[in-house]
Amino acid sequence: MTAAAVFSATAASPSAGRPAAGIPEPRRSHDDRQPAAGISRAAAYQRVLHQLVRRELRLLADLAAWAPADEAERTTTLTRHADLMGRVLLHHHTVEREAVWPALLRAVSPAAADEVRAAVEDWAERCGRIDHMLRDVATDARQWAVAGTARARDAFARACCALADAVDEQTAVEEQTLLPLLGTHLRTDDWIAIAASAHCRLSPREQLLVLGLALEDSCAGDRARLMVGLPRPLRAAWHVHGRRTYRAAVVKLRGAPPAA
Repeated sequence: MTAAAVFSATAASPSAGRPAAGIPEPRRSHDDRQPAAGISRAAAYQRVLHQLVRRELRLLADLAAWAPADEAERTTTLTRHADLMGRVLLHHHTVEREAVWPALLRAVSPAAADEVRAAVEDWAERCGRIDHMLRDVATDARQWAVAGTARARDAFARACCALADAVDEQTAVEEQTLLPLLGTHLRTDDWIAIAASAHCRLSPREQLLVLGLALEDSCAGDRARLMVGLPRPLRAAWHVHGRRTYRAAVVKLRGAPPAA
């Protein structure tokens, strides 16, 4: 899946201008110091999604560990966020499995096909384990919501922590072995077709929340790509009320505003 797919967007070419007015200035990253021509659009979108999920899973593990065990509203806030991250990540894996990696395998030369296929098979094994762990998190979330005990809360926190560790490891390997190949071999037309068809079923509120999460830690180039790739109604909604509702949702979840 692409980060753009979460927002029902078609991936667009990187913008040469500044990010849209009103979006907080992004943190600098190594990507900001690279020539624009050297940035793979496909890899950039994948990396943004990885960054978002890694951060949120780690935060969930930390927040759950300190949450009151029997406070229903707090439990609901945390478990709903875990459910959202789980749906986003499961969809991400599905689109990679069914569209991104098959397109990459079709694009590489016969001489490189065996090596790439081995990398994809390793990815599939790692992500299969993560998908099972996501279902374990969902089960622990339901049990915490019903039981309201410290034991159930701790089980949920441990499941989130184990999942965060697994996602950290898997995405690091993917970004080292597979994402560079997207820029080298995947045709722009293939990438645009994947991004245009890979829509994640999220409510309008969820789309704006995930958009805010994606923008929060992204570098300037990635923010520009995300904003340009958004459907016009969603981009307008973000400017009119999305930033405000996103900030409120993050404060409710974390007890602190989003990072600038």
